[in-house]
Amino acid sequence: MNSIKATMMQAMQGMRVQSERIDLTSQNISNADTPGYQRKMLIVDKNGDAFRNLRIQLDQTEGDRSYEPAHPMADENGYITMSNVQVVTEMADMREANRSYEANLNSFQQARTMYKSLLDVLKR
Repeated sequence: MNSIKATMMQAMQGMRVQSERIDLTSQNISNADTPGYQRKMLIVDKNGDAFRNLRIQLDQTEGDRSYEPAHPMADENGYITMSNVQVVTEMADMREANRSYEANLNSFQQARTMYKSLLDVLKR
């Protein structure tokens, strides 16, 4: 495989990973106030030069407990376990994923421009 095509494939895989991170982060933010919700994290297993295995893992950190005996999800002592999602952390993660996505997109566009220039030279 030529190096330009390899660069484009690597950038596409990077965009796929970052897109998945953005999706999970948005799910976490949406459920930040849902009692009992556990934060989802994307685990990326790098296989050689490719990011083939993406898996979702739940954050096992315990959420805050709140005393609300009238709540339908309260335990026998009247406590409910809130979500373990920290919105500030999620926003920072989303910003990082967004920037990484943009970097991969720029890399892809540069490789595409180089490929186009190469084809133009070969046409002559």
